[in-house]
Amino acid sequence: MSTQVHANLTEAQVTEISEQLDEPEWLLETRLDALAALDELDMPDVITTPGPRHWTNLVDLDYESLVDPLEWEQEKDRVEAEGADVLAWDEALAEHGDLIEEQFGSVVDPQRDFLTALSTALFSAGTLVYVPEGVAAEDVKIRTTQNSRSLFNYTLVVVEESASATILERQSIGADVEGDQYYSGVVEVVAGENANVQYGALQNLGEDTYNFQVKRGHAADHASVDWIEGNIGSRLTKSSVETRLLGEGSESQIVGAFFGHDDQHFDINSRVWHEHEHTTADLVTRGVLDDEARSVYEGVQDVGTDAWDTSSYQRENTLMLSDDSEADASPKLIINNHDTEASHSATVGQVDAEELFYMTSRGVDEERAKNMLVEGFFVPVLEEVAVDELREDMDELIVERLTE
Repeated sequence: MSTQVHANLTEAQVTEISEQLDEPEWLLETRLDALAALDELDMPDVITTPGPRHWTNLVDLDYESLVDPLEWEQEKDRVEAEGADVLAWDEALAEHGDLIEEQFGSVVDPQRDFLTALSTALFSAGTLVYVPEGVAAEDVKIRTTQNSRSLFNYTLVVVEESASATILERQSIGADVEGDQYYSGVVEVVAGENANVQYGALQNLGEDTYNFQVKRGHAADHASVDWIEGNIGSRLTKSSVETRLLGEGSESQIVGAFFGHDDQHFDINSRVWHEHEHTTADLVTRGVLDDEARSVYEGVQDVGTDAWDTSSYQRENTLMLSDDSEADASPKLIINNHDTEASHSATVGQVDAEELFYMTSRGVDEERAKNMLVEGFFVPVLEEVAVDELREDMDELIVERLTE
């Protein structure tokens, strides 16, 4: 493992970040523990295929030049819903300090791997979304514009019993940021009994950006945690979206879409743990690759010994627009009891020649016909998006990419 990534980091820098955000002592200690653990932690797992071939190289990135922990700048637009709090980190600590102390790091282990620990130590852009019991919070929005070479972002979502929330998170890069950039984001979602959460994220960072993100949710009895993730920007994306179905009758849907061109690289992971009876999960990912873009996908459905009467389904489809693009998929089932309905599938293919011929034979020019088929390919994903702005933005970015 390279030590370049933290050669220029000190306890004094971490302490300064914590003091700027007026954090309590316990949180500073959590940061410092994460910093101290860097020497012992490995990079996040990447998929290896026979050869062996390591599809994603995280070790050799020049983090030292990318990351300056005290030079961070962002524009953050937070839109809250009636009855819910959507707060900047310093405000959240002042108003809900006990809640944050209880839940911080309860979903995503602050030291689960090297890059997560780095983000724990250095995050300076934070948001709390708190939805009290019985409140329906619609169209919560968190829009982040990165205006510095590196930005470490953290979001904690707590939705209490019988409450619900639909959340849009969007990341983009500012116009004046030059050179390579690094974005790191950690999202923790806690869904109480009978709560419903849909978290939609759209990543459209600059194509000189290295993007690392972890999103993970815990669902209590009869709760649902649904994820929608769109990846359009970045040079390299390493993204993990995960749900633990801890409660009886809990549910999760993970829907993903990506569109790569030039030499973009997407490493996408989806994972669900079924840990109680009568749980349901559905994993759907669709991606398009053009030019020399590359993707690797791993989806895991892990059914525990106590997860009786479980339903778990997974589908991943990649559409190739170029002979020079590359894709690999590794769907997996881990089944530990016999009372389970589960399946997985993955396909890689090109635009259907018969469909293209049908459209061109009826007066649609070939380029327009291909674009229409690609747009149609993403429809099953877009139909799952409850937030209008997210669905419309994703569709607009797909169309822009097709007409570039």
